[in-house]
Amino acid sequence: MIRSSHASLSLLGCLLLVPVSAWGQAEPPPPAPETPEGAEPAEAPEEGAAAAPEGPEGAAGADEAPAEVAEQSEAPQAAEPSEGAEAAAPEPEGPEAPLADETSEVPAEEEEAPEEPREVEVMVLGSKTSKAAGSAHTIREEQLERFEYDDAGMIITQVPGVYIRQEDGIGLRPNIGIRGANPDRSKKVTLTEDGVLFGPAPYSAPAAYFFPLMTRMTQVNVVKGPSAISQGPQTVGGAIDFVSRAIPTQASGQLDLGVGEYGYFKGHGYFGASTEQFGFLVEGVRLQNTGFAELPSGADTGSTRNEWMFKGSYIVDPRAEVTNQFLFKFVYTDEVSNETYLGQSDEDFRENPYRRYAASALDQMKNHRTSVSLTHLLESESSPFKLKSTLYRNDYHRAWKKLNRLGGASVASVLQNPDDPANLGYHGILRGEIDSGSPSDYLWIGPNDRTFVSQGVQSVLTGKAETGPVKHSIEAGLRVHNDSIRRLHTEDAYMMAGGELVHAGEATLTTAYNKAETYALALHATDALNYGPLTVTPGVRAELIWSGTEDFRNGNTTDAFVAAFLPGVGAFYEVISNLGVLAGVYRGFSPPAPGASGVSPEYSVNYEAGARYAKGRTRFEAIGFYNDYQNLTNVCTFSGGCVDDIDSQFDAGKARIYGFEAFVSHEQKLPEGFVLPVTAAYTFSQGEFETSFQSQDPIYGAVTAGDSIPYLPPHQLSLTVALEHRYGGVNAAFNYVGRMREVAGTGELIDARATDDQVWLDVGVFGRPLPWLTIYANLRNLTGEQNLVGRLPYGARVNAPRWFQAGVKAEF
Repeated sequence: MIRSSHASLSLLGCLLLVPVSAWGQAEPPPPAPETPEGAEPAEAPEEGAAAAPEGPEGAAGADEAPAEVAEQSEAPQAAEPSEGAEAAAPEPEGPEAPLADETSEVPAEEEEAPEEPREVEVMVLGSKTSKAAGSAHTIREEQLERFEYDDAGMIITQVPGVYIRQEDGIGLRPNIGIRGANPDRSKKVTLTEDGVLFGPAPYSAPAAYFFPLMTRMTQVNVVKGPSAISQGPQTVGGAIDFVSRAIPTQASGQLDLGVGEYGYFKGHGYFGASTEQFGFLVEGVRLQNTGFAELPSGADTGSTRNEWMFKGSYIVDPRAEVTNQFLFKFVYTDEVSNETYLGQSDEDFRENPYRRYAASALDQMKNHRTSVSLTHLLESESSPFKLKSTLYRNDYHRAWKKLNRLGGASVASVLQNPDDPANLGYHGILRGEIDSGSPSDYLWIGPNDRTFVSQGVQSVLTGKAETGPVKHSIEAGLRVHNDSIRRLHTEDAYMMAGGELVHAGEATLTTAYNKAETYALALHATDALNYGPLTVTPGVRAELIWSGTEDFRNGNTTDAFVAAFLPGVGAFYEVISNLGVLAGVYRGFSPPAPGASGVSPEYSVNYEAGARYAKGRTRFEAIGFYNDYQNLTNVCTFSGGCVDDIDSQFDAGKARIYGFEAFVSHEQKLPEGFVLPVTAAYTFSQGEFETSFQSQDPIYGAVTAGDSIPYLPPHQLSLTVALEHRYGGVNAAFNYVGRMREVAGTGELIDARATDDQVWLDVGVFGRPLPWLTIYANLRNLTGEQNLVGRLPYGARVNAPRWFQAGVKAEF
């Protein structure tokens, strides 16, 4: 049986959140001269190479945030000016400075544009991204606002080495992979919001059926390579941290209202304020649309999503030498989406890619989620070390009513071969053109009802030290975590009658009633050793995982234990000023399915090497990577095409994935106050199995050594360009994703087993007639491309059509 340990987690959380009374008992330094109000700090950061942040989140742990950018936490500290603020933000993060986003290494922009653009740096394992011994990328608020994307996948395409597999055209449940890791439901990527794992059950059921709304986010941080050693539990590809809005320094807010085609509406607003000791922020978002897919009945195929967030901050004594800061955060989310897993046959897709079959008329996802966290930060003026601890709990419930199967045939097989005489009738039933005549013609529809809990406590200690000429940036982290999933899957028989679904009167079937639960202890430690132009960062991560399952229908239980030791090292050498080379190697890991027997964790040895140039707002990076898998694994999901073996794991044995990433960004200052920012990201990838095996997963099937790994685009390109002024601007984003193999194999791609070459162009324009008022408009998919983006799990799916959206923002 699986036993709960909520009490032990709470106890450990209380211990870690207790202030350490002996902290910083050393002789305090003489007081610094007071900075006059409105004056600049005595030492401004050097352009493009700002000093490492001295805020308490200077090195958020891997168990917290993907880069040493911890959450934009909100504990006021008005007594000391922050090291800087996010360049895109009009106000410095005064009250939030101690817990602020550590990309904030440059002074906040004033109303007039600065004479020289300054680079916003992220700290990764004690080093700025420009000198990090690994690949790290930050998407700043100004970039997020440029296109007003609601889809996390569209945002992430700006980063090299990151892939998306489109599915619904909206981005309700993104499929993201990094450096060849399986993108299905982003289950091979460590995902965090403000440094806290947000997946419904990151260990027990890593498929991310939940994603926070991007409208709330002000920054996205992506790390890959040895930088990911501090992340977990998924370390094979990398990690992504979504940073939410910080509590404002002064009373301020914004209202953003948008409308568009297909019933699109966006309502977003926030307001917050701070004093020297207290701060708060309230934020709400509503996104809705009526959908672009077309049911024969003309019914709504869209979605409605709501999200509310509250943040509160408190400093026990702002003038005390030992600072105790607390941040409380609560988020509520709900969704109703008339979304389906049912696509079309290729012939029907080419005729009308936006058609939806009548058999999907009842499909609907409903979910809601609550997330609560309490963060404590401890630091002292006389100590170079800082301690940050977070106690968190996420509760998520979803019920997705959808077509599961046909009574007498496989839905996927029918759509793959609709002209087969044995499939003609079933194809007609799915389309609503033929009535059901017997039980073999029934359509079995039902909700996959799942309840998730994810909770734990994490703590990270960061600091700096020197041993002779060697400077150290040290980080050590711990996380105690528990998560679980409870499944109740049922289905009812329906008949197709006159193009409508009618209940067949059969008894409800229960197809799954079980629970999986995991307890995990994660530890990590890194030390960035800097000696002149050389920085070497050794590190280690350990994962101790206890998991089990219980089937409530037959009483069967399973238990398993896994211990993983994951070392790694990265190095960066600055050859000449602003130009350096980097290399690294580390052991990648992905946990096995809970309680699984006869299977192993996923292990790999990952290598990377390359060069980086960074100065001011100019950056170029070229990195090659090679991932050598000792055991490639996959857990079957419905979204991946598994029907009978959901949540079961299979081992694929040895495999290799390799590729090349190139990234360039430059911001050119033009006359008359204009700025021309340009970014480009390119990725080349290849992967192949080195072991022959048989799998029930339809994208693998019978694999022979040498077969190519599916859903890995050989080429991917993202290019963005803008022309901006303080009063307005225009922008464009071009994206290309090469044709992908959909099943393992070799040789030329077959149309029926490959996606299309995917191309789309987005354009936008904005105007700022008043300092507090912004009017914007965006046109997605300008050229109206209709790309076949995939066939999982049932039939061909299309990207979103040409879609006009416009809105207005008012700041106050």
